[in-house]
Amino acid sequence: MSTRPSALDSLVFGVDVQSGDVRGSNRPSYAVVAFDGEQVDRDVVSRRKLLRLLNREEPDILATDNVYELAADKQALIGFLRGLPTGTKLVQVTGAERPEPLSRVASRHGVPYGKKPMKEAEAAARLAAANVGQEVSAFTDRTEVKVSRGRSTGKGGWSADRYTRRIHGAVKRHAREVESELDEAGLDYETDVTEKYGGYANAVFEVSAPLGEIPVSTGRSGDTRVEIEPIQRDGITFEPLAKRRDHVLVGIDPGTTTAVAVCDLDGEVLDVLSTRTADTAAVIEWIIERGRPVVVAADVTPMPSTVEKIRRSLAAAGWVPETDLPIDEKQHRTREEGYDNDHERDAMAAVLFAFDDYADQFERISRKVPPRADRGEVISRVVADEESVEAVLTDLTETDDGEPEEKGPEPRELSAEEEEIKRLESRIERLEAHASELEETVEDREARIEELDEELTETRREERREARERREVARLQRENRRLERERDEKGEEVSALEDKLDRLKALWKLDHSNFADVAEKRAGLVPVKPIVVFLRDATGAGREAARRLSEIGPRVVLATGGLSRVSDEVLFEWDVPVGPAADVTIQEVDELAVAREHEVDAAIDDWEERAAERRRDRQESMVDRLISEHRADRGEG
Repeated sequence: MSTRPSALDSLVFGVDVQSGDVRGSNRPSYAVVAFDGEQVDRDVVSRRKLLRLLNREEPDILATDNVYELAADKQALIGFLRGLPTGTKLVQVTGAERPEPLSRVASRHGVPYGKKPMKEAEAAARLAAANVGQEVSAFTDRTEVKVSRGRSTGKGGWSADRYTRRIHGAVKRHAREVESELDEAGLDYETDVTEKYGGYANAVFEVSAPLGEIPVSTGRSGDTRVEIEPIQRDGITFEPLAKRRDHVLVGIDPGTTTAVAVCDLDGEVLDVLSTRTADTAAVIEWIIERGRPVVVAADVTPMPSTVEKIRRSLAAAGWVPETDLPIDEKQHRTREEGYDNDHERDAMAAVLFAFDDYADQFERISRKVPPRADRGEVISRVVADEESVEAVLTDLTETDDGEPEEKGPEPRELSAEEEEIKRLESRIERLEAHASELEETVEDREARIEELDEELTETRREERREARERREVARLQRENRRLERERDEKGEEVSALEDKLDRLKALWKLDHSNFADVAEKRAGLVPVKPIVVFLRDATGAGREAARRLSEIGPRVVLATGGLSRVSDEVLFEWDVPVGPAADVTIQEVDELAVAREHEVDAAIDDWEERAAERRRDRQESMVDRLISEHRADRGEG
């Protein structure tokens, strides 16, 4: 089991400054580690090459211990975020605004760490792959699409008016095309149109979707142009990679295979886990990632010590049934849920029975919770902390209303000089961008190197895929050999038991006395002597009596009154035939009892048929159990 959701099928880049400083005149170089969950590739690159590498490979995560190693200040960081590929997240693995030392974070999560830049880059990549860290963002999930004039309308005059009408008409047509594409994509948006003579001067669409989902392309087409930009936040935000769900209930079935089931406060099963390798700490972390536990439940009473330890660690209320939950009730309660083995069924049964027990209390609490209050938080504090609903609501209300919201100052109107400065700064930015483009042309000599880098990357990716396939084939072959050995061993056991049964039958069919002293009218009867046992009352027979009787080796045991389950099991294990005495005519002659030979044979034949059916049922049950365990093991692998 992986104790955290990880990026094993994703590509994660970890970076750290190798030399130089992004804020100084000495341009930085970076140690870069590419990690896909198994393979690690390392390189040292310039900043410019790092940006090209990101755009070419489009990793899912770019991880670092400090984002300001990539940008000099917040404004530069926003520009850096804007230039990242659409699907790439920037992650600071050491926390948010007040990061911890990378060495401490790596130690806490069991990730190898070293002080050299390449080691720090690898630690950052491995931490981010385990969903450790904060995603750094400067943009919302909304995008602005602007359709505007692609040419200047020029000065007045009759020809200029016609020219202006044509441009504004083109903007209007293009805006309607964009509107149609957004509608076809099913996206919600708001439109702000500036109408001008002959059509639109511009049309701005604020779309409720991230940049990667916009079906429109940036560019210039004749008299119009389209600009697409994500809508910027007021500042830089940090959000944890591992997002938790709401308050939940947890059921746990401990043992060699530990199973955990999680359901929400409405009784819907959210997730289930079974593992034979995870320790208690890993199980607790798995639970925390799926919600904030209100109740931890078990299917037996008293609560097992392992479950109690987890409950205390999560500071949750505990629940156990009055008596151990019967298997048929657990099967019935989980009949509409999917599970892979009996352990997952037991964990699900525990959490669902706990929900049933708390459902009325949850409903009573929910009726008292006002619409704006956090229902889950109130239920958690009432159930786990044993507070009253009124006290919790009072505390939450005081917390929400304690501090008035501060409003920032209204923006003032810029003076003409400030407007000119702003215009010049914008022009400088465009010139710097143009200068950057010119610098790119100087690097044509690196084109061949880039091509070789791409070929090398593709080759390494293919090698990683083939290595994963080889490991999977080897694992399946080992598993197949193990199952074949188990099958052969079980076949040998069955064969040995069948041989033993044949030998016992041969011994029981030894020659019997004819009882010559019995009257001629009793001819055709078989004597009931030590080889055939008649029990006038078998209801009191236990394990020890059955064992001693089996050691005698009777041909058949004829009993009046039903045998106990224990004694019947012992006689069956010793292959001693058992039949009801009522089916055989038994006559007592002085101190001797006799029975008809064919009736005794019929009783033995009847038992042998039942015994054969019983053995087949056991063998089928054993095979079903082996298949179930095999499937459970394969699911965890």
